[in-house]
Amino acid sequence: MQLDSKAPGGPIETKWDRHRQDMKLVNPANKRKFNIIVVGSGLAGGSAAASLAELGYNVQCFCIQDSPRRAHSIAAQGGINAAKNYPNDGDSVFRLFYDTVKGGDFRARESNVYRLAMCSNSIIDQCAAQGVPFAREYGGGLANRSFGGAQVSRTFYARGQTGQQLLLGAYSALMRQVAAKKVTMMPRREMLDLVVVNGKARGIIVRNLITGELERHAAHAVVLCTGGYGNTYYLSTNAMACNVTAAWRCHKRGALFANPCFTQIHPTCIPVHGTYQSKLTLMSESLRNDGRVWVPKKPGDNRKPDQIPESERDYYLERKYPSFGNLVPRDVASRNAKAMCDEGKGVGLTKLAVYLDFADAIKRDGEDVIRKKYGNLFAMYEKITADDPYKTPMMIYPAIHYTMGGLWVDYNLMSNLEGLFVLGEANFSDHGANRLGASALMQGLADGYFVIPYTMGGYLGGTPLDDVDENNPAFAAAENDCKERVNTLLNIKGKRTVDDIHRELGLCMWDHCGMARNDAGLKEALDIIPKLRDEFWQNVTVPGDSGDFNQSLEKAGRVADFLEFAELLAKDALDRRESCGGHFNEAFQTEENEAQRDDENCCYAAAWEFTGVGKEPVLHKEPLTFENVHLTQRSYK
Repeated sequence: MQLDSKAPGGPIETKWDRHRQDMKLVNPANKRKFNIIVVGSGLAGGSAAASLAELGYNVQCFCIQDSPRRAHSIAAQGGINAAKNYPNDGDSVFRLFYDTVKGGDFRARESNVYRLAMCSNSIIDQCAAQGVPFAREYGGGLANRSFGGAQVSRTFYARGQTGQQLLLGAYSALMRQVAAKKVTMMPRREMLDLVVVNGKARGIIVRNLITGELERHAAHAVVLCTGGYGNTYYLSTNAMACNVTAAWRCHKRGALFANPCFTQIHPTCIPVHGTYQSKLTLMSESLRNDGRVWVPKKPGDNRKPDQIPESERDYYLERKYPSFGNLVPRDVASRNAKAMCDEGKGVGLTKLAVYLDFADAIKRDGEDVIRKKYGNLFAMYEKITADDPYKTPMMIYPAIHYTMGGLWVDYNLMSNLEGLFVLGEANFSDHGANRLGASALMQGLADGYFVIPYTMGGYLGGTPLDDVDENNPAFAAAENDCKERVNTLLNIKGKRTVDDIHRELGLCMWDHCGMARNDAGLKEALDIIPKLRDEFWQNVTVPGDSGDFNQSLEKAGRVADFLEFAELLAKDALDRRESCGGHFNEAFQTEENEAQRDDENCCYAAAWEFTGVGKEPVLHKEPLTFENVHLTQRSYK
């Protein structure tokens, strides 16, 4: 299979403009003849559904929640990047492009990243016009703060609720189209399969989560906006309902899955505090603007933080990376926190934590200023830990957060399956091996507001499409596959709960495919996962039946997919013979213990083809070429 990125040639600054000019158009009257399915209602899905409907297409938008407002995008806290250069500190579209490529350790497609940087400024204009309450300076202009991986302040924010406020903006645009009857909202539905007719995505099978009924829905194109797969690890910062099912079922229908081993570990999370904890809580990376990260210099120092004098503290990020300090990218900050704990310098009861200290910022700016910037985050931390961050340092530790891998897409955001578009975190395209903070919201909204409206028209205007409805045999076959899978899950009647098996899978993945990886551990994971999958299908218990509201059944289906997907993730990690970004193989590191890439042999996107559960997948490589940035060893010193 030949992977064609469809990225246009010529100067990178004009690629997107020329590409838009060359694409086919659909005239306004004809747009009413096309039906589009959007799966997911977060920032990518909500903005895409609203924008496509605004153009005149008929849109069905599906979400597993009872309202689009509950999409996991609300959990994003710190901000959204844009190259406005309001602080006049040297930012530009090219610098945002360069920082994103460098932050991703040079494993992203240049053309997609530059387009993202180009669209960033329009996103802020769009959201401000919608009424998103961005923080403002005293004079009324929009405020900016700095984030990891950049030396300029380009992050727009709404205290620690940026994702929620941006989602409310997209939601208002979406509900306007619902009122205009151009969008039909389909809440409490879970996509269980993709329907492919003559090689093109033409619909989906969903389960109504309230009634248990399986439904068929046909369209001229499908837009997948279902987020990432971080919950493969069981403990993550993702909402409990986040899953890989929709993307994985598309993969099993022929869509290539790219770079699954690129999983991001976020450095500022509240540490694990119990064996039966179900999820982790993120503390925004924005806290690293004013918070200083440190550990005791002496291993095993059990004194309280206020009893440890300055001379006996190791501000290790400031010491090792004087140029960026506490604002190094997430993968660098995470690995260094792990290294400190491995040396016995960890703090707290578990010794798997480091301090994030605001004493200097409070002394410098005053508590009121810090409270205005981060008040809701401090309140969240105190509610969970019973410690007041205004008086004592936060304790943080890395955790699974964002996933840079996803379904492979070309420049038009279409997968190798014609008619299947993939937006936001569900695709692989923009972040390489490591996402910079505040770039997820930027990508989701760029894809939904400013990319898919053009590329969807290019596809529908230039592709002959047969008449297909829900009576097509492909829909009946896909629905039958879903029905059989559901019945199999309900009839196993074993002795282990779904959570029990999921927790075991997550521990295996964290131990062997987490912050640090090695060949022996990855091979052990690849031995454990198939056995655990067999155990699941022989000994899991799923109470209830399929004909009603059954959250145990929902969870069982998702964990069954995690057990298949996890094997591909570990396989991809073992196959990539280098360290880059979020993928750190201990065999490939510099003398200073930094990730060591192999640009000669590994400068590619790994796109895997499904051949069957438990069977060896087929690897297709998209070579990555860098004409506008030079491949260099990342340095934040």
